[in-house]
Amino acid sequence: LRMSRKNTSTWGRQYCPAHPNVPLVEDYRAGDTVCPECGLVVGDRVIDVGSEWRTFADDTGDDPSRVGAAENPLLSGDLTTSIMSTGNNYEMQRLSNRILSSGNDRALVQAFGEIRLMANRLHASQAIVDRANTLFKNMTDTKALRGRSTEANCAACLYIACNQEGATRTFKEICAVCTVSKKQIGKSFKLILRALNTSVEIIKTGDFMSRFCSNLELEHKAQIIATAVARQAVDLDIVAGKVPVTVAAAAIYFTCLAMDIDKSAKEIGDVAGVAETTIKQTFRAMYPSRDKLFPPDFVPKVNLDNISSTK
Repeated sequence: LRMSRKNTSTWGRQYCPAHPNVPLVEDYRAGDTVCPECGLVVGDRVIDVGSEWRTFADDTGDDPSRVGAAENPLLSGDLTTSIMSTGNNYEMQRLSNRILSSGNDRALVQAFGEIRLMANRLHASQAIVDRANTLFKNMTDTKALRGRSTEANCAACLYIACNQEGATRTFKEICAVCTVSKKQIGKSFKLILRALNTSVEIIKTGDFMSRFCSNLELEHKAQIIATAVARQAVDLDIVAGKVPVTVAAAAIYFTCLAMDIDKSAKEIGDVAGVAETTIKQTFRAMYPSRDKLFPPDFVPKVNLDNISSTK
């Protein structure tokens, strides 16, 4: 039996006058607070904070809760409410109540989507995505990249984030997952470093060796030898003027020849993003110093002197 409603509270606590010590029950369907003993409706207008839909154990997918997405600390998320007063009696007439994102937030959301898309193509981690987003937000605050391509700015932030998180990528790899040129990314890259007063570590051949050898399905020993060859070539100033990714690719090629591993310069170039002719040119620059490049305990499977320098 439903009794008439009566609101009773003390110090903000609602209770039933007839049963003050009995815990009340909240009926979210009706929006009432009810005494379970006598059925008295003690309070109404209860807000349901639960899910919008029912979820069953055998359902797949996310629970369609009303709570929405997690708050992004990089967005302002301001709420704007429009209210108008009419007449001299100050009667308020609400015209609208909308959640409006600022123009900056809309631009940030779009940029974060671009970064996420490029990061997914690179199989980059969430830590890299978060760092790239933060870099882009900081650059937006400084307004240093205003007027430049958003995609180029996102690509430059992602390049820096990969470097700072220890998952170095080349400009060519970044270019492969976007539609802007290396020159555009490079300009944005320099502006970011200057505006944020930050830096990136000097890229070394070892930054790529593990990934390249893994993609080529080379054994771990080959990776160790190739790393040593590349490092020694740099220390002896044999490959002066060559970029690290080219030196790494040439060292892998030289190591495969020495260990009689069937990997062509083209296969290595496809993985490293280096032209076949560039790899062979760098290899020919290394070949005269072959006795100094390999570790002392390394025993090649072929005679290094018989490896043609014209390969």
